[in-house]
Amino acid sequence: MNECLGIKNLKVNYGSIEALKGIDISVKEGQIVALLGANGAGKTTTLRKISGILEAKSGSVQFFGEDITKLPPHKIASKGIIQSPEGRQVFRDLTVEENLMIGAYTIKNKKELKNNFDRVYSYFPVLRERKNQIASTLSGGEQQMLAIGRALMGNPKLLLLDEPSLGLAPLIVKNIFHIIEEIRKDGTTVLIVEQNALQTLKIADYAYVLEVGKVGMEGSAKELRNNSSLIEVYLGGKN
Repeated sequence: MNECLGIKNLKVNYGSIEALKGIDISVKEGQIVALLGANGAGKTTTLRKISGILEAKSGSVQFFGEDITKLPPHKIASKGIIQSPEGRQVFRDLTVEENLMIGAYTIKNKKELKNNFDRVYSYFPVLRERKNQIASTLSGGEQQMLAIGRALMGNPKLLLLDEPSLGLAPLIVKNIFHIIEEIRKDGTTVLIVEQNALQTLKIADYAYVLEVGKVGMEGSAKELRNNSSLIEVYLGGKN
C-alpha cells in the first residue's frame, strides 16, 4: 500500500507557543486515518499545516513522495489535498449549487464537472433537491453535507475532514459517517479530525491520539477501540 501522506518531525508554532512538537504521521493510500484527542491537542493545527494555511517551524510534509511543506494552499489543493473545515464555513448567501461550484474551481473539463456533481448528489440526494436553496436556510446537517460535498467537487486524492459531526444530532452523525465510508470505498483517502472518538474508530483503519502537540498513542482503530484506558484517559468516555 502506497504512502499517500507522510509527516516527519513536524513542528508548528503560534508565536512563542509550540502547537506541534515534532509529530510523525503516515496515511496509506485508500485508508481512513483518524486524528483524535482533546481540545488544544493540535489536531486542527495539523490539518491547517497540511493544507498550507500554516507554516512549519521544522519538519516535513510529503504527498505521494513529493515535499509539499512550503507550498501555498492553492498549489496544495491543485495537487489533490482538499479540506472540509471545522464549522462548515459554507457561503451562506449563495445557493447550494453555487457553493458546490466554488469547490470545483480547479476543474476545467465540463464532463468531469458534471461527473463530480453526480457523485456529490449520489452521496447527498438532499443537496440535489435543494440545489437552488440559499445555504443559510439549510439545517446544520445539510450544511455539513454541503461542506463535504464542496470539498469533493475538487476531486481530492486526500480528503481532510475537520470535526464533521460537531453539533449534529446522532442520527445525522451516523449518516455522515456512513457516507465517509462510501467516499473511501470509491477510492478517496480520508484523514479525519474528530471529538467523537468512538464513532470515528468504528470507521477508521488507523488512528493517532494527539496530546498537547505530541502523538501520545497510535495503532489500528480496532486496537484503540478495545483499549478501555485510552477511551477513558485520552478521549473522555467509556467504551
